[in-house]
Amino acid sequence: MLTALIGPIASIASTWLEGRVEKTKAKVKADVAKAEAEAVVMQKKATGEIDWDLKMADASVSSWKDEWLVILFSIPLILAFIPGMEDIVSRGFQQLEQIPEWYQYSLGVIVAASFGVRSATKLFGKK
Repeated sequence: MLTALIGPIASIASTWLEGRVEKTKAKVKADVAKAEAEAVVMQKKATGEIDWDLKMADASVSSWKDEWLVILFSIPLILAFIPGMEDIVSRGFQQLEQIPEWYQYSLGVIVAASFGVRSATKLFGKK
């Protein structure tokens, strides 16, 4: 009689165990598929960023925009070392403190667009 009960119990246990194994396999398969999909998205993002950088580099080959901004930002730096010009630089920066916030942000956007938004976020830190 004991052997008659062991067979069905073993069959039930075997079926339950097989179900657990299949469930675990399905979960692992889903996790792998998710990881692969995320890898594809990251790869496409990286490729898109590289493509964007190349396009921007090609577009800026004949542009003076970057050089103009470097010169413009260098003027106060250079003047600060010329005797008699220190007051002009100081007063200029005092005046710049008075400009509206929207104008400050606009200038920031212009500089970020010129030198690359990603470069600016790396320089100033992402929030």
